[in-house]
Amino acid sequence: MSFFGEFFWFLLWSFYFIAYLYVVIMIITDIFRDHQLNGWLKALWIIALVFVPFLTALVYIIARGKGMAERAMATRRGVVPESDDYRPAASSSAADDIAQAKALLDDGTITQGEYEALKSKALGNQYFGA
Repeated sequence: MSFFGEFFWFLLWSFYFIAYLYVVIMIITDIFRDHQLNGWLKALWIIALVFVPFLTALVYIIARGKGMAERAMATRRGVVPESDDYRPAASSSAADDIAQAKALLDDGTITQGEYEALKSKALGNQYFGA
């Protein structure tokens, strides 16, 4: 067999192996994500994955595939998405930004240098459309 043929088979088997590892990791994640499955059944699935890996993965996906998708979606719903609620709101005008910075300077929250930096940033944003 030529070098190209051996390299092709190596790439093909590498792809299959990585895909299989991904499936096994997804199965193990789903096993521990399922709160309705008791500890003994979880242990049984893990042991079966160790001793009869390909057949167990196939059976698990056929038998519990729909539940895997539902549990994954439920987990995603629980995650807080990055939204604009957590980001500072854009200012309406440079004058408002400068007034807020001046109030902070008068309160002693920021220094004169920080005030100048905020002022120049507000004025720069006004002229460059940022």
